[in-house]
Amino acid sequence: MYKKPESRCNDRCSPGYRKAPNGGYHVCCYDCVPCSEGEFSNITDSEICHKCPEDKWPDEKKVKCVPKTYEFLSYETDILVPIFSVMAILFSAVTLFILGNFIYYWDTPLVKANNRIVSFILLVSILLSFLCVFLFLGHPMDITCLLRQTFFGVCFSISLSSVLGKTVTVCIAFKATKPGSSWVKWVSFKVSNYVVGISSSIQALLCVTWLLVSPPYVDYDHHAYSGKIIIQCNEGSDIWFYSMLGYLGFLAAVSLVLAFMVRTLPDSFNEAKYITFSMLVFCSVWISMIPAYLSTRGKYMVAVEIFAILTSCASVLGCIFLPKLYIIILRPELNTRKIILQT
Repeated sequence: MYKKPESRCNDRCSPGYRKAPNGGYHVCCYDCVPCSEGEFSNITDSEICHKCPEDKWPDEKKVKCVPKTYEFLSYETDILVPIFSVMAILFSAVTLFILGNFIYYWDTPLVKANNRIVSFILLVSILLSFLCVFLFLGHPMDITCLLRQTFFGVCFSISLSSVLGKTVTVCIAFKATKPGSSWVKWVSFKVSNYVVGISSSIQALLCVTWLLVSPPYVDYDHHAYSGKIIIQCNEGSDIWFYSMLGYLGFLAAVSLVLAFMVRTLPDSFNEAKYITFSMLVFCSVWISMIPAYLSTRGKYMVAVEIFAILTSCASVLGCIFLPKLYIIILRPELNTRKIILQT
Protein backbone atom coordinates (compact mmCIF):
# COMPACT_ATOMS: atom_id res chain seq x y z
CA MET A 1 0.00 0.00 0.00
CA TYR A 2 1.35 3.38 -1.01
CA LYS A 3 2.13 5.74 1.89
CA LYS A 4 2.47 9.43 1.17
CA PRO A 5 5.91 10.69 2.25
CA GLU A 6 5.84 13.23 5.06
CA SER A 7 8.31 16.07 5.27
CA ARG A 8 9.20 17.22 8.80
CA CYS A 9 11.93 19.42 10.22
CA ASN A 10 11.57 18.08 13.78
CA ASP A 11 10.18 15.11 15.69
CA ARG A 12 6.64 14.97 16.97
CA CYS A 13 5.95 16.30 20.47
CA SER A 14 5.34 13.49 22.92
CA PRO A 15 2.53 13.53 25.50
CA GLY A 16 3.53 15.84 28.33
CA TYR A 17 4.76 18.43 25.81
CA ARG A 18 3.10 20.99 23.55
CA LYS A 19 4.00 22.73 20.32
CA ALA A 20 5.61 26.15 20.48
CA PRO A 21 6.62 28.31 17.47
CA ASN A 22 10.38 28.59 17.12
CA GLY A 23 10.32 31.76 15.04
CA GLY A 24 11.84 30.03 12.02
CA TYR A 25 11.07 30.58 8.32
CA HIS A 26 8.98 27.44 7.95
CA VAL A 27 5.70 27.44 9.79
CA CYS A 28 5.76 23.67 9.92
CA CYS A 29 8.79 23.79 12.20
CA TYR A 30 8.20 24.15 15.91
CA ASP A 31 9.73 23.39 19.29
CA CYS A 32 8.42 20.97 21.88
CA VAL A 33 8.21 22.50 25.34
CA PRO A 34 7.17 20.72 28.55
CA CYS A 35 3.78 21.51 29.99
CA SER A 36 3.85 24.13 32.72
CA GLU A 37 3.41 23.30 36.38
CA GLY A 38 -0.09 22.03 37.06
CA GLU A 39 -0.77 21.20 33.38
CA PHE A 40 -0.75 18.02 31.29
CA SER A 41 -1.18 16.78 27.71
CA ASN A 42 -2.06 13.22 26.75
CA ILE A 43 -1.83 13.31 22.95
CA THR A 44 1.05 13.60 20.50
CA ASP A 45 1.71 17.03 18.98
CA SER A 46 -0.68 18.75 21.36
CA GLU A 47 -1.22 22.40 20.61
CA ILE A 48 -1.95 23.26 24.25
CA CYS A 49 -1.61 21.79 27.70
CA HIS A 50 -4.64 21.44 29.95
CA LYS A 51 -4.87 22.41 33.60
CA CYS A 52 -5.61 19.71 36.12
CA PRO A 53 -8.63 20.08 38.42
CA GLU A 54 -7.94 21.84 41.71
CA ASP A 55 -7.79 18.60 43.70
CA LYS A 56 -5.42 16.88 41.24
CA TRP A 57 -1.86 17.27 39.99
CA PRO A 58 0.04 16.05 36.90
CA ASP A 59 2.05 12.87 37.25
CA GLU A 60 5.81 12.87 36.76
CA LYS A 61 5.53 12.66 32.94
CA LYS A 62 2.69 15.19 32.83
CA VAL A 63 0.49 12.91 30.76
CA LYS A 64 -2.39 12.55 33.23
CA CYS A 65 -3.74 14.02 36.45
CA VAL A 66 -3.44 12.17 39.74
CA PRO A 67 -5.06 13.06 43.09
CA LYS A 68 -3.07 15.42 45.29
CA THR A 69 -1.84 14.11 48.62
CA TYR A 70 -3.40 15.49 51.80
CA GLU A 71 -1.13 16.95 54.46
CA PHE A 72 -1.90 17.18 58.17
CA LEU A 73 -0.49 15.71 61.38
CA SER A 74 -1.66 12.18 60.72
CA TYR A 75 -1.63 9.39 63.30
CA GLU A 76 -0.73 6.89 60.56
CA THR A 77 2.13 8.57 58.69
CA ASP A 78 3.74 11.30 60.81
CA ILE A 79 6.47 10.40 63.29
CA LEU A 80 5.81 13.67 65.13
CA VAL A 81 2.35 12.52 66.21
CA PRO A 82 3.45 9.56 68.38
CA ILE A 83 6.28 11.69 69.79
CA PHE A 84 3.90 14.48 70.82
CA SER A 85 1.35 11.94 72.07
CA VAL A 86 3.90 10.20 74.30
CA MET A 87 5.15 13.53 75.64
CA ALA A 88 1.62 14.73 76.41
CA ILE A 89 0.70 11.46 78.15
CA LEU A 90 3.97 11.40 80.10
CA PHE A 91 3.63 15.01 81.29
CA SER A 92 -0.04 14.39 82.14
CA ALA A 93 0.94 11.36 84.23
CA VAL A 94 3.56 13.42 86.09
CA THR A 95 0.98 16.15 86.70
CA LEU A 96 -1.52 13.60 88.05
CA PHE A 97 1.19 12.17 90.30
CA ILE A 98 1.97 15.60 91.74
CA LEU A 99 -1.74 16.40 92.06
CA GLY A 100 -2.35 13.11 93.89
CA ASN A 101 0.46 13.84 96.34
CA PHE A 102 -0.87 17.35 96.99
CA ILE A 103 -4.32 15.95 97.72
CA TYR A 104 -2.91 13.17 99.92
CA TYR A 105 -0.81 15.69 101.91
CA TRP A 106 -3.53 18.35 101.76
CA ASP A 107 -3.33 19.27 105.45
CA THR A 108 0.45 19.32 105.77
CA PRO A 109 2.19 22.65 106.46
CA LEU A 110 4.01 22.79 103.11
CA VAL A 111 0.85 22.38 101.04
CA LYS A 112 -1.04 24.86 103.24
CA ALA A 113 1.76 27.40 102.99
CA ASN A 114 1.68 27.30 99.20
CA ASN A 115 -1.94 28.37 98.79
CA ARG A 116 -3.33 24.89 98.23
CA ILE A 117 -6.54 25.96 96.48
CA VAL A 118 -4.65 27.96 93.84
CA SER A 119 -2.06 25.18 93.56
CA PHE A 120 -4.85 22.68 92.91
CA ILE A 121 -6.37 24.93 90.22
CA LEU A 122 -2.93 25.43 88.65
CA LEU A 123 -2.24 21.68 88.51
CA VAL A 124 -5.63 20.91 86.96
CA SER A 125 -5.21 23.65 84.34
CA ILE A 126 -1.70 22.39 83.47
CA LEU A 127 -3.12 18.87 83.10
CA LEU A 128 -5.84 20.14 80.74
CA SER A 129 -3.24 22.13 78.78
CA PHE A 130 -1.22 18.95 78.22
CA LEU A 131 -4.33 17.06 77.13
CA CYS A 132 -5.46 19.80 74.73
CA VAL A 133 -2.50 18.80 72.53
CA PHE A 134 -4.66 15.94 71.21
CA LEU A 135 -7.05 18.52 69.70
CA PHE A 136 -4.19 19.58 67.41
CA LEU A 137 -3.35 16.06 66.22
CA GLY A 138 -5.06 14.03 63.51
CA HIS A 139 -7.42 15.09 60.72
CA PRO A 140 -8.83 18.57 61.43
CA MET A 141 -12.60 18.60 61.94
CA ASP A 142 -15.08 21.38 62.60
CA ILE A 143 -15.37 20.56 66.30
CA THR A 144 -11.60 20.34 66.87
CA CYS A 145 -11.05 23.58 64.98
CA LEU A 146 -13.62 25.32 67.18
CA LEU A 147 -12.19 23.96 70.40
CA ARG A 148 -8.44 23.69 70.09
CA GLN A 149 -7.33 27.33 70.22
CA THR A 150 -10.11 28.49 72.55
CA PHE A 151 -9.74 25.55 74.94
CA PHE A 152 -5.98 26.01 74.96
CA GLY A 153 -6.37 29.75 75.52
CA VAL A 154 -8.72 29.35 78.48
CA CYS A 155 -6.64 26.59 80.13
CA PHE A 156 -3.45 28.59 79.68
CA SER A 157 -5.07 31.73 81.07
CA ILE A 158 -6.16 29.80 84.18
CA SER A 159 -2.58 28.52 84.61
CA LEU A 160 -1.05 31.97 84.22
CA SER A 161 -3.74 33.57 86.40
CA SER A 162 -2.93 31.01 89.11
CA VAL A 163 0.78 31.84 88.84
CA LEU A 164 -0.10 35.53 89.00
CA GLY A 165 -2.30 34.87 92.05
CA LYS A 166 0.59 33.07 93.76
CA THR A 167 2.91 35.97 92.97
CA VAL A 168 0.47 38.54 94.33
CA THR A 169 0.08 36.46 97.50
CA VAL A 170 3.87 36.41 98.00
CA CYS A 171 4.05 40.18 97.57
CA ILE A 172 1.23 40.84 100.05
CA ALA A 173 2.60 38.35 102.59
CA PHE A 174 6.01 40.00 102.56
CA LYS A 175 4.67 43.56 102.77
CA ALA A 176 2.37 42.54 105.65
CA THR A 177 5.38 41.51 107.77
CA LYS A 178 6.52 45.10 108.11
CA PRO A 179 5.40 46.82 111.35
CA GLY A 180 2.31 48.99 110.96
CA SER A 181 1.77 47.85 107.37
CA SER A 182 -1.65 48.46 105.86
CA TRP A 183 -1.26 45.24 103.89
CA VAL A 184 -2.11 43.10 106.94
CA LYS A 185 -5.84 43.32 106.21
CA TRP A 186 -5.26 41.83 102.75
CA VAL A 187 -3.59 38.66 104.06
CA SER A 188 -6.82 37.01 105.19
CA PHE A 189 -8.63 38.31 102.12
CA LYS A 190 -8.37 35.66 99.37
CA VAL A 191 -6.84 38.01 96.80
CA SER A 192 -5.37 35.15 94.77
CA ASN A 193 -8.81 33.59 94.24
CA TYR A 194 -10.14 36.85 92.82
CA VAL A 195 -7.06 37.26 90.62
CA VAL A 196 -7.57 33.77 89.17
CA GLY A 197 -11.30 34.25 88.67
CA ILE A 198 -11.18 37.69 87.08
CA SER A 199 -8.10 37.12 84.89
CA SER A 200 -9.31 33.81 83.47
CA SER A 201 -12.86 35.15 82.98
CA ILE A 202 -11.52 37.88 80.71
CA GLN A 203 -9.90 35.26 78.48
CA ALA A 204 -13.03 33.09 78.52
CA LEU A 205 -15.13 36.10 77.45
CA LEU A 206 -12.61 36.86 74.70
CA CYS A 207 -12.77 33.29 73.38
CA VAL A 208 -16.58 33.10 73.50
CA THR A 209 -16.82 36.37 71.58
CA TRP A 210 -14.34 34.98 69.04
CA LEU A 211 -16.48 31.87 68.51
CA LEU A 212 -19.62 33.97 68.07
CA VAL A 213 -18.15 36.62 65.78
CA SER A 214 -15.68 34.71 63.60
CA PRO A 215 -15.46 31.00 64.48
CA PRO A 216 -12.56 28.85 63.20
CA TYR A 217 -13.29 26.31 60.47
CA VAL A 218 -11.63 23.57 58.41
CA ASP A 219 -9.73 25.00 55.44
CA TYR A 220 -8.25 23.26 52.38
CA ASP A 221 -5.20 25.04 51.00
CA HIS A 222 -4.58 23.91 47.40
CA HIS A 223 -1.88 26.41 46.54
CA ALA A 224 0.70 26.43 49.34
CA TYR A 225 2.62 23.39 48.04
CA SER A 226 2.72 21.75 44.63
CA GLY A 227 0.92 18.41 44.57
CA LYS A 228 -0.39 18.75 48.14
CA ILE A 229 -3.61 19.88 49.77
CA ILE A 230 -3.04 21.19 53.28
CA ILE A 231 -5.94 20.44 55.58
CA GLN A 232 -5.79 22.95 58.39
CA CYS A 233 -7.87 24.97 60.78
CA ASN A 234 -8.47 28.51 59.63
CA GLU A 235 -8.64 30.64 62.76
CA GLY A 236 -11.48 32.70 61.31
CA SER A 237 -9.94 35.98 62.40
CA ASP A 238 -6.26 36.70 62.98
CA ILE A 239 -7.24 39.63 65.19
CA TRP A 240 -9.07 37.41 67.70
CA PHE A 241 -6.38 34.73 67.56
CA TYR A 242 -3.54 37.15 68.30
CA SER A 243 -5.67 38.94 70.90
CA MET A 244 -5.99 35.63 72.74
CA LEU A 245 -2.23 35.03 72.51
CA GLY A 246 -1.52 38.64 73.43
CA TYR A 247 -3.58 38.38 76.61
CA LEU A 248 -1.63 35.25 77.60
CA GLY A 249 1.58 37.18 76.99
CA PHE A 250 0.29 40.02 79.15
CA LEU A 251 -0.47 37.68 82.07
CA ALA A 252 2.93 36.00 81.74
CA ALA A 253 4.74 39.35 81.57
CA VAL A 254 2.97 40.72 84.67
CA SER A 255 3.73 37.53 86.61
CA LEU A 256 7.38 37.68 85.54
CA VAL A 257 7.79 41.34 86.51
CA LEU A 258 6.13 40.91 89.93
CA ALA A 259 8.06 37.72 90.71
CA PHE A 260 11.32 39.34 89.60
CA MET A 261 10.71 42.31 91.88
CA VAL A 262 10.34 40.08 94.94
CA ARG A 263 12.89 37.40 93.98
CA THR A 264 15.27 38.48 96.78
CA LEU A 265 12.77 37.93 99.60
CA PRO A 266 13.75 35.74 102.56
CA ASP A 267 13.80 31.96 102.09
CA SER A 268 10.34 31.52 103.57
CA PHE A 269 9.03 33.39 100.52
CA ASN A 270 11.37 31.79 97.98
CA GLU A 271 8.50 30.60 95.79
CA ALA A 272 8.99 33.90 93.96
CA LYS A 273 12.34 32.59 92.71
CA TYR A 274 10.71 29.51 91.22
CA ILE A 275 7.92 31.59 89.67
CA THR A 276 10.50 33.98 88.17
CA PHE A 277 12.42 31.15 86.53
CA SER A 278 9.28 29.38 85.29
CA MET A 279 7.90 32.58 83.74
CA LEU A 280 11.29 33.37 82.23
CA VAL A 281 11.32 29.99 80.50
CA PHE A 282 7.65 30.38 79.57
CA CYS A 283 8.17 33.79 77.95
CA SER A 284 11.37 32.65 76.19
CA VAL A 285 9.56 29.69 74.63
CA TRP A 286 6.67 31.74 73.29
CA ILE A 287 8.81 34.66 72.10
CA SER A 288 10.99 32.24 70.10
CA MET A 289 7.86 30.39 68.92
CA ILE A 290 6.30 33.42 67.20
CA PRO A 291 8.85 33.81 64.32
CA ALA A 292 9.01 30.03 63.90
CA TYR A 293 5.20 29.86 63.80
CA LEU A 294 4.92 32.64 61.21
CA SER A 295 7.67 31.21 58.96
CA THR A 296 6.15 27.72 58.65
CA ARG A 297 3.00 26.40 57.00
CA GLY A 298 0.76 23.40 57.24
CA LYS A 299 1.46 20.64 59.73
CA TYR A 300 4.80 22.16 60.77
CA MET A 301 3.04 25.32 61.96
CA VAL A 302 0.83 23.14 64.16
CA ALA A 303 3.89 21.20 65.38
CA VAL A 304 5.58 24.45 66.46
CA GLU A 305 2.57 25.44 68.56
CA ILE A 306 2.30 21.96 70.14
CA PHE A 307 5.98 22.07 71.07
CA ALA A 308 5.51 25.50 72.66
CA ILE A 309 2.50 24.26 74.67
CA LEU A 310 4.33 21.20 75.99
CA THR A 311 7.59 22.95 76.88
CA SER A 312 6.01 26.01 78.51
CA CYS A 313 3.61 23.92 80.62
CA ALA A 314 6.44 21.57 81.59
CA SER A 315 8.54 24.55 82.70
CA VAL A 316 5.77 25.80 85.01
CA LEU A 317 5.16 22.31 86.37
CA GLY A 318 8.84 21.57 86.95
CA CYS A 319 9.94 24.91 88.36
CA ILE A 320 7.05 25.44 90.76
CA PHE A 321 6.08 21.96 91.91
CA LEU A 322 9.12 19.66 91.71
CA PRO A 323 10.92 21.39 94.63
CA LYS A 324 7.79 20.92 96.77
CA LEU A 325 7.39 17.31 95.65
CA TYR A 326 11.01 16.67 96.64
CA ILE A 327 10.30 17.81 100.20
CA ILE A 328 6.96 15.99 100.45
CA ILE A 329 8.34 12.61 99.30
CA LEU A 330 12.08 12.58 99.99
CA ARG A 331 12.44 15.05 102.88
CA PRO A 332 9.24 14.70 104.94
CA GLU A 333 11.09 15.89 108.03
CA LEU A 334 11.13 19.36 106.47
CA ASN A 335 7.37 19.33 105.99
CA THR A 336 6.60 20.73 109.44
CA ARG A 337 5.26 24.07 110.56
CA LYS A 338 8.34 24.77 112.68
CA ILE A 339 10.80 24.13 109.85
CA ILE A 340 8.79 26.13 107.31
CA LEU A 341 8.56 29.14 109.63
CA GLN A 342 12.27 28.97 110.39
CA THR A 343 13.52 28.67 106.81
